Amino acid sequence: MYPGAAVLGVEAAWRTGIGMVRYIGAARDLVLQRRPETVTVDGRVQAWLIGSGTDAASRTSNESDALRGILSGDVPVVVDAGALDLVPGASAPIIVTPHDREHGRLREALGLAAAVETRVAAAAETAAALGGVVLLKGAATIVATPEGETLTVEVGTPWLATAGTGDVLGGVIGALVAAAAAGDSAGDAASLARLAASGAWLHGRAARLAAERWGAGGGPITALDVAEALPRAVAELL
Repeated sequence: MYPGAAVLGVEAAWRTGIGMVRYIGAARDLVLQRRPETVTVDGRVQAWLIGSGTDAASRTSNESDALRGILSGDVPVVVDAGALDLVPGASAPIIVTPHDREHGRLREALGLAAAVETRVAAAAETAAALGGVVLLKGAATIVATPEGETLTVEVGTPWLATAGTGDVLGGVIGALVAAAAAGDSAGDAASLARLAASGAWLHGRAARLAAERWGAGGGPITALDVAEALPRAVAELL
């Protein structure tokens, strides 16, 4: 497990503008050191983010059961990294956020062909097989719905290719989905896809703002730099 992923996801959720963040997991103490306002006891949520910074190979049976319970519920779930193996058969509204290698493994688990003409076509096929929204991370981020709608987001910077930025993206999307779900506007795949694409745009814009602190051409950034630039990206958008 990479406990920093929990810290980055929680940080990003707070900085996207959500009113309360609840974290349940093994990195509780680290999360509270960084964000002491985080709630760390079980309770009601409007959306889940699961799998960031974890490895399915080291997951316990109790952890697997808990995650399957979340994936069989009614609350929208953003699924990353170490929980992607559990999404086939999930009944909850879901957004999966794989990078290309993780997407390949997910397609294999779904019985889909390895070779597809384009990343857009592959994401759309996966979404249809999964019955959920696919956000395929990359230089161009692809968002696809089970009905075949696709969106492409290209707003980032090459400096975004650094460890932990995917965890920040998960936190952003989780916050947006939770806020929309609280207003009863995140129940269908089309709405979830728009929220996922919005999250990818904010994430990319925050990365560009962070990089441009070092000049017009940008400079090296860390995942935490991206999270810390989110308020300005949100303010610009508003």
